[in-house]
Amino acid sequence: MVNRPGLIAPEIAQRYGVSIHTVTKTWPQHPSWPGSAGKRGRYNEYDAAAIANFVQKHVDRKVPALEPKRLYTAQQLEDAGVGIKAGTIRADLARGRWPEPDNTDHGVNRWFGATAETALTNRRRYRR
Repeated sequence: MVNRPGLIAPEIAQRYGVSIHTVTKTWPQHPSWPGSAGKRGRYNEYDAAAIANFVQKHVDRKVPALEPKRLYTAQQLEDAGVGIKAGTIRADLARGRWPEPDNTDHGVNRWFGATAETALTNRRRYRR
């Protein structure tokens, strides 16, 4: 068996837990996507180290440090640099993909920093 340093789209998708569509259509539109190192079968082959570097710099997100006991609105979470727009937080809340607010005084949804950090950690591509 030949040990190849390169990866093709199905291998990249499996390694990083994303769809084949993400690897073949979405990520290659990014200006920092590495160039092909050749072909293997019907797929372009990419240097594994270059792909790992791309994912680390442009896909993986570190959960920002939030004050655990402070209440944040969706807009304040966006402004804190969580990597998700306030509208996405509100949409995910409506779809059950974001936790219920810890506080709803005056009709405004607010989450403790600890709650938001937990929610972000459970999302794909976020890490502590």
